[in-house]
Amino acid sequence: MNAIILFKFYLATLFLLMLFSLGSGLFFIVKDDPKSNRLVTSLTFRISISIILFISLFIGFKFGWIQPHSLGQY
Repeated sequence: MNAIILFKFYLATLFLLMLFSLGSGLFFIVKDDPKSNRLVTSLTFRISISIILFISLFIGFKFGWIQPHSLGQY
C-alpha cells in the first residue's frame, strides 16, 4: 500500500478514536457514579488523541503526505 494512503487511514483512525472517547465521556457524565473516575480518564484520553492528531497533521504536511486545497482562496 502507498504510504500516503496509510497515513490518511491513520488520521481517520485517530479521528474515530477521538469521537468514540467523546461518546464514552457523554455516557459517563449521564449514567456513571459521581465518585467514579472514568469520565476524567475518558476526557484525558480524548485530549491525548487530539494532541497526537494535531501533531500528525503537521508532520503529514511537512513531508507532503497531505496538502491543503484551494477552496477558500480567490
